[in-house]
Amino acid sequence: MAPSKTLLGLAFFALAAPSGHAWSEVYKCPDASGRPTYTNVKRDTVGKKCTLVSKEVQVVPAQTSGARDKPSGSVDRNNNRRKILESELQNEQQLLSDAQQKLTEQEGIRQGDERNYARVQERLKPYQEAVDLHSKNIEQLRGELGRLR
Repeated sequence: MAPSKTLLGLAFFALAAPSGHAWSEVYKCPDASGRPTYTNVKRDTVGKKCTLVSKEVQVVPAQTSGARDKPSGSVDRNNNRRKILESELQNEQQLLSDAQQKLTEQEGIRQGDERNYARVQERLKPYQEAVDLHSKNIEQLRGELGRLR
């Protein structure tokens, strides 16, 4: 067998062998307020201006050791992570407040072509979706903070 074919065969088997990696496409999509959200579900990107961020994601198995066994560097990482999460939570709470205010303002407006309630609901839908998104993000951030403590 020629050396180039041998190398090609070895490269193929090295790539095909299972490792600690899961291959998935990750997309970055801006939401209604311009804040980036990330997804690996292709159908969630339909109709949005999403960009492909990464084609490979490393999956790391969960550690089984208890909290007592953590090195001091892990404590620093947790403190840094907590600060970041608290900052994100504060930001999301402000965005939720803004979205709720915009929704309330829009609910008070009645346009001439909105004689039935379905048209009003259609106009209000993006504002309600923004409120729902920020509420969901706040819930997830609080859950993540709860797991850190």
